[in-house]
Amino acid sequence: MTGGRGHRNAPNMVAESLSVLSAKDFANDVDVRWCPGCGDYSILAQMKKVLPEIGAPKEKIVFVSGIGCSSRFPYYLSTYGFHTIHGRAPAIATGLKIANPDLSVWVITGDGDGLSIGGNHLMHALRRNVDLKIILFNNRIYGLTKGQYSPTSKLGHKTKSTPFGSLDRPISALTLAIAAEATFVARTADRNPKHLTEVLRRAAAHKGAAFVEVYQDCVVFNKGEFDYSVDKDVKDETTVYIEHGKPLVFGKNRDKGIRLRGHEPEVVALADVGEDDLLFHDEKCPDTVLAHILSRMAQPLLPEPMGVLRAISEPTYEQQVVAQVEQTVRDFGPGDLNKLYNSGDTWTVK
Repeated sequence: MTGGRGHRNAPNMVAESLSVLSAKDFANDVDVRWCPGCGDYSILAQMKKVLPEIGAPKEKIVFVSGIGCSSRFPYYLSTYGFHTIHGRAPAIATGLKIANPDLSVWVITGDGDGLSIGGNHLMHALRRNVDLKIILFNNRIYGLTKGQYSPTSKLGHKTKSTPFGSLDRPISALTLAIAAEATFVARTADRNPKHLTEVLRRAAAHKGAAFVEVYQDCVVFNKGEFDYSVDKDVKDETTVYIEHGKPLVFGKNRDKGIRLRGHEPEVVALADVGEDDLLFHDEKCPDTVLAHILSRMAQPLLPEPMGVLRAISEPTYEQQVVAQVEQTVRDFGPGDLNKLYNSGDTWTVK
């Protein structure tokens, strides 16, 4: 469990008045050790703004991370935290949430940590609908280990481990989350702090598995990878900000939209079609087809969706585990551990 230097960022166990908590209350004196200009700084800053609003005292908030640049996150917050092993943060966070459902548990991971060695753990946490807030920093590179290609690197991307270009088709983090039927799926970017804050706020409020992909700039090994999505001169043409119940309209002059031709999205000019002909976003649709279509929209053919793709309500895994245990006790009475140990095929070794 991380606690900074001498556990200086471990919270005061006396519950604080939530009404007076601010971003400063979640800061500590641990030196933040990311490269100058790294997008992680923005995510950390916006997280500190959101945490006072979630309705939990600091001793009820836990950050769990794996391995990678993003996984330093727990050290830099005045909450409890676990810096765990590569890819296993969702599994450890699941156990933590089941053991203490009252905790607000956040998982911090990256595209390598979460989608390569940790892909299986991530998938199962999402499909089970464990009440975790999983924030995946996607910079399409392995930054901590000095610039190898990652599961989200583009086809043909040249790196230290793919000097002639990657042959792997990249994983879409959103598509994976939708396929696992995560109950909350969203995308935002480190260089859009207002939008980032709002998405984190919504993820925090969601009851169930909340998955947020954050486009994050690695200024050393993959600088400018997401400039197209945040640069003021082009972002209006390359992204579409989706809102529940509203048509997908984009463009610098708000003169383009997305229409479905069968199951295929296409760009149309609003001069040629009315807004009623466009695709209207429904984040509450229980079926995953619409969210899947949105998750597959990508540059350069289509604008990339930013915002909440899916937000539905389903029973959480830990609620069902607790209910099952309570029902079993009612049906069969309290367990006897000694009897269990000595049941079935047992033998004594002398």
